[in-house]
Amino acid sequence: MVRFGYKASAEQFGPRQLLEYAVRAEEHGFDSVFVSDHLQPWRHDGGHAPAALPWLGALVARTRRIVVGTSVLTPTFRYHPAVVAQAFATLGCLAPGRVVLGVGSGESLNEAPLGAPWPPPAQRLARLTEAVELIRRLWREDRVDFAGRFYRTDRATVYDRPEQPVPLYVAGGGPVAARLAGRLGDGFICTSGKGRDLYADRLLPAVAEGATAAGRDPDALDLTIEVKVSFDTDPERALRDTAHWAALALTPEEKTGVDDPIEMQRRSDALPLHRAASRWIVSADPAEHAARVQEYLDLGFRHLVFHAPGPDQAQFLSLYSTKVLPLLSVPGPR
Repeated sequence: MVRFGYKASAEQFGPRQLLEYAVRAEEHGFDSVFVSDHLQPWRHDGGHAPAALPWLGALVARTRRIVVGTSVLTPTFRYHPAVVAQAFATLGCLAPGRVVLGVGSGESLNEAPLGAPWPPPAQRLARLTEAVELIRRLWREDRVDFAGRFYRTDRATVYDRPEQPVPLYVAGGGPVAARLAGRLGDGFICTSGKGRDLYADRLLPAVAEGATAAGRDPDALDLTIEVKVSFDTDPERALRDTAHWAALALTPEEKTGVDDPIEMQRRSDALPLHRAASRWIVSADPAEHAARVQEYLDLGFRHLVFHAPGPDQAQFLSLYSTKVLPLLSVPGPR
């Protein structure tokens, strides 16, 4: 089954406006809505950062059909994994079969401002691995005693749990995290615009490798990708809209360790527009969008979550659902 989702840009819109866009996504036929969980946005001026947990509660109350989830939440620094387990179990009870917990190893922009020392990537991934293991245990066991390297629980119980367990997706931009998704996750999340070879030769094989090594079926995982698309009837406006998200074009070296939105904005604004647009499919031509989106379907992704950079998200939802998505060739079951 192929699903098309909408990325709710929590870094760009306040909670009420963002909620209305997410409700519209369901009305326009999208299958899912995913939201990031940021303490701070990429930009200070005009930035937003509504908390994902209460916002998702409001969203499930306003919708009937769509799958909702995080892309992604970090269950290792700002949150104890047990708090995440409890929150998403509650969401799963409120909207059975419609909630996904997407997790990742985090960014200093969202964790370091609270005083947590920012460890190197290997330790962040080790924390994530342990957090996922603890969350899983809390979802299936009572009175959980856990004594890990990073987290502890003493007879902890999540009392309200849905009959259908909440799927847990693991995000990653490299093979190590992708293997972890294959080993422990119900799905894998990554983002578009980084070159076909990364997905075809490194990420997707690593997911399959991790699943196979754990005795799991790789085809059972929901392969999810956030596809960054700037679509407008005016091609110049489609190009300009990407400037708000120029931080996504910064290299890891350019943004690693930056935990201040003002500094992140300064570095982003220094980029030329063509570089700001480099992560995006930018065009006013529906056929061009469809052709470039189709490449991700052909690679094997089956859950495409579309992220648009412009201020008029209502127009995007209407245009993309009617002009682009019908042009896609959806593969049959794997």
